Amino acid sequence: MPDRKLPQELIDFWPEVFEDLEIDVVPVEYLHSIIVEFDDGISWNIDLTEQAKEADLEGAITDLVDEYQQEIVNIDFRLDIERVKKDVSKRTNHFLKKKR
Repeated sequence: MPDRKLPQELIDFWPEVFEDLEIDVVPVEYLHSIIVEFDDGISWNIDLTEQAKEADLEGAITDLVDEYQQEIVNIDFRLDIERVKKDVSKRTNHFLKKKR
């Protein structure tokens, strides 16, 4: 089974949440960028700005992988940690207020 633990630098950012977290799926709206490494040594750093997030990002990623599948050696998905932290905090506060 592949290691689904988050990278240590991410865990260090917010250890009380990320330390014991294992990732199976990440919604595309939480991606900051994607780094695609090819077998010829070239890397593409794809910045996922708000404009790109409005497009069919999931479809575009699927098309990219399908087209270059034989040449891709690694894909590194970078999370927008500030957004994750903001959303988790907001939803936790909302949940705790409802329980009172």
